Amino acid sequence: MTVLLTTLGIVLFVVGVLISVALHEMGHMLPAKAFGMKVTQFFVGFGRTVWSTKRGETEYGIKAIPAGGFVRIIGMLPPGKGQDPTKIRKANTGPIQSMVENARSAEYETISPEDDGRLFYQKVWWKKLIVMASGPLVNVVIAFVLFGGLYMLYGTPVAQTTVSTVTDCVIPASQATADRKCTDTDKVSPAKDAGFQVGDKIVSFNGTQITTWDQLTPLIRANTDKPAVIVVERNGAQKTLQTNTILNQVQESATSDKLVSVGFLGISPTEQVERQSFGFVVDQMGKLTVSTVQALGKFPEKLVGVAKSIVGGQRDQDSPMSVVGASRVAGEVASSDLGVGQKIATGILLLASLNLFLALFNFIPLLPLDGGHMIGAIWEGIRRGFAKLFRRPDPGYVDVAKLLPIAYVAASAIVVMGVLLVIADIVNPIKLFNG
Repeated sequence: MTVLLTTLGIVLFVVGVLISVALHEMGHMLPAKAFGMKVTQFFVGFGRTVWSTKRGETEYGIKAIPAGGFVRIIGMLPPGKGQDPTKIRKANTGPIQSMVENARSAEYETISPEDDGRLFYQKVWWKKLIVMASGPLVNVVIAFVLFGGLYMLYGTPVAQTTVSTVTDCVIPASQATADRKCTDTDKVSPAKDAGFQVGDKIVSFNGTQITTWDQLTPLIRANTDKPAVIVVERNGAQKTLQTNTILNQVQESATSDKLVSVGFLGISPTEQVERQSFGFVVDQMGKLTVSTVQALGKFPEKLVGVAKSIVGGQRDQDSPMSVVGASRVAGEVASSDLGVGQKIATGILLLASLNLFLALFNFIPLLPLDGGHMIGAIWEGIRRGFAKLFRRPDPGYVDVAKLLPIAYVAASAIVVMGVLLVIADIVNPIKLFNG
């Protein structure tokens, strides 16, 4: 039964990823067709073609390797200045120039004279910007819909003021691991010393009435190593507990790896799933976007840790993972002891987070990513706008083909990173549950 559930979780997640990819590519294709551009192919996957059909001038299909997708819009690479688009040179002096010209040649092998005016590079800059931005924007919409449906219809765990666990000792965050146990040299936690019990409901902290856990946390942290008087409700009666909070190293926030020394008590809250408002969804999307951008900035650093984990190092729980790793986690969730609702919610959360990551990753202003073409379109608009403003000759389109050498290096780096993550996800995968 466990194997069946694991397989089901993996399959459902992969299907969700492929649907997301198809919608991303559709986000490129639909505006391209609406603007009169020629679209010859729409495929999900890479490698050998498994199935395809042609509708009009566009071939739609599925390829064998479910690791992405593509839409072929004719004329993405413009001809060189003064060149006939149907007669691009296939060779040139110098390896870099030859690389560029050969790419142009491959681009224009299927172009005929009647395609004039329908090529991507010939369109006005804002149309090109819309076509390239629509793909990742679709992923943003998917993420928002999934997060919104999850938070507003199902809910999200909200910390209550009731104690669920009492920590036995004080362990700095820098030493905290899943198997770290208390030792004789560790200090007894203030909560344990004060006599906290599971089920205690926090009523007040140093005279401040407590109604939410979010209200209590900053009070404990700001108390550093000073006396603390906490009133709790236990078995229907109020009881006053006294102790001294202690300075301890903890993470600054759930989305930050920075360690700070703050007041520590040693209790954790119970959680209750509560439905949220539309405003909460918007706020969470903003926070998740910021944290994802920060994660992208730390991506190279995290990859070093991933590489070390392949040869026997410890794999951080927050390290990046490939679609293979995410699928494995989805399978692990499906076969876990969580309730059906929690399993579905976790799967949706995983897929929504992946869509948000893919969107922001594609916005990076570097070829071959969508952001590279977007920057080219924006720069073209700026150049032509200034030329028109100062009554200068039209500078024409931006030749993004000149950036192909950089694009090839970037594409190679992306492939290497992808392979590295896949190997790590097989050799030393991230596990949500012990065992």
